[in-house]
Amino acid sequence: MIIYLHGFNNKFTFGVPVDVTFSYFISEIFSSPMLFISSLLTLAVIFVNGWTDAPNAIATCITTRCLSTRKAIMMSAVFNFFGVFIMTHINASVASTISNMVDFGDNTSIALVALSAALFSIVVYSTAASRLGIPTSESHSLIAGLTGAAIATQNGLEGVNGEEWIKVIYGLFASLFLGFLIGFLISKLVALLFRRVERRRANTFFSYAQIVGAASMSFMHGAQDGQKFIGVLFLAIAFSNGMTGVEGVLIPVWLMLLCSIVMGVGTSVGGEKIIKSVGMDMVKLEKYQGFSADISASLCLLLSSLFGIPVSTTHTKTSAIMGVGASRRLSAINFSVVKDMVLTWIFTFPGCGLISFLMAKLFMLLF
Repeated sequence: MIIYLHGFNNKFTFGVPVDVTFSYFISEIFSSPMLFISSLLTLAVIFVNGWTDAPNAIATCITTRCLSTRKAIMMSAVFNFFGVFIMTHINASVASTISNMVDFGDNTSIALVALSAALFSIVVYSTAASRLGIPTSESHSLIAGLTGAAIATQNGLEGVNGEEWIKVIYGLFASLFLGFLIGFLISKLVALLFRRVERRRANTFFSYAQIVGAASMSFMHGAQDGQKFIGVLFLAIAFSNGMTGVEGVLIPVWLMLLCSIVMGVGTSVGGEKIIKSVGMDMVKLEKYQGFSADISASLCLLLSSLFGIPVSTTHTKTSAIMGVGASRRLSAINFSVVKDMVLTWIFTFPGCGLISFLMAKLFMLLF
């Protein structure tokens, strides 16, 4: 049966009538201990996302001193909210891809336990990786976690939907190559357009322009990552109601606000190392270059979102920064930092996937 979520006309398929208002959600989590656990873990993952991923959106405008850290975090939280809110109404296919890429089986009780194990694994893996000050990919951690848990419940690759999973591979290469290429081209174009502008005037202009660029990055971060993680929470609600999956996701306003706030808190608590690594250690950026990197990454994320391809905001932003740095000279890039990032990305799928697989088996024994 098709249901309509509170306050909107979009459709969310559960198979049973469910009105996902805040009061309904509260009553559900207190009547289902496992849903309560999975909800807490989802919020923990969103917090870690704010800790490790959201700083990428505002790193360049902070390190070029266009905004203070506190103001940048507040701006990021606001535009993360608008990214979730607006892009959900335009195109929610990213959330749909995430929820449909794996199959937890017909036993929804076991599925909810396995989903909780996947979320727990994401928190463990991402927190450990972030201690090194290296940007992690929460998107890939989520994908790896869900995949490992689904394989555990199905005892094989039957739990993986290859047609949806292949979009992850597309997103991996698209974010790397498009981010680099667009960053390179836009940086060259901006330098060409402003070649005759007096340096002080140009810096003044880009001090404000980069704030716009950081806002656009935060908007697209919400559009991509906000949809993914909140979509997982709705998947948990579906399992709690005896449904094996969802088709289409509508996110209520209260949950968008909650997501934005939790992300903002996560960024304020632990984002300094990531901001330094992305905005300062990898490439020394001038203001026009920071603007070019933000706009380039935003364009890449927009294209990916419209085509329903889940991509890593970390991949996209760092690739754009590398492209901007390469437009000046290849030696401007600190390749030791890039190497550490690439190794982290390579280890995410097997590392987080394995942890999730083992945690799912353990959770299924315990619960």
